[in-house]
Amino acid sequence: MTLQRREFSQALVALTALTSGFSAHAQAQKPVAGTDYMVLETPATVDAPAGKIEVVEFFWYSCPHCNAFEPTLSAWVKALPKDVAFRRVPIAFNASFAPQQRLYYALEAMGLLEKMHAKVFAAIHVDKLKLATGEAIAEWMGKNGVDSAKFVAEYNSFGVVTKTQRASQLQNAYKVEGVPALGVAGRFYTDGSLAKSMERALQVVDALVADLRPPAAKPAAGKAPKKP
Repeated sequence: MTLQRREFSQALVALTALTSGFSAHAQAQKPVAGTDYMVLETPATVDAPAGKIEVVEFFWYSCPHCNAFEPTLSAWVKALPKDVAFRRVPIAFNASFAPQQRLYYALEAMGLLEKMHAKVFAAIHVDKLKLATGEAIAEWMGKNGVDSAKFVAEYNSFGVVTKTQRASQLQNAYKVEGVPALGVAGRFYTDGSLAKSMERALQVVDALVADLRPPAAKPAAGKAPKKP
């Protein structure tokens, strides 16, 4: 499921069940443009280095669907091949989302994402904390062993503010209408509404990435890839 832009005010309601009538046969079908994913009319910018295929997850810490998707996504990211560059981008459908955008980029600047990313989700969705302002976020950080003064300095830094602006620009370039959502190579967009579930959305991304690989990087027909 995907939290739609029009539904963001209901972000803390209980997570509904994922669509259950999606057959294994349908999941195995090749993704269809306009049905399972959208092709961007104007390509979005990518940050991936040459030779890498960029995959972006658009998310919001307070989104229950993003919270539910995070364990599946994390496992998928750990298994990504070396030619895929993955990054997360926190979205902002309006100004009230900005503090959590800045939270993400402040943690990134401090090298604390790996340690704190899942804890932020847990604080909001398990402990039911409303980390909606810079003050509340900084206080929570201090209680979790993070130097509050250093965090506030990063949170208010020019670098973090610039990254939040770029995040919103990328969100608009991909025409994100709900989260969680996935962008591929600045060219393709999918989410739970299009793919019928976020698990299926990951399969769509896998298929798109495979199609984007240069012929030399693809295994020959009928042959398995060589073992490293």
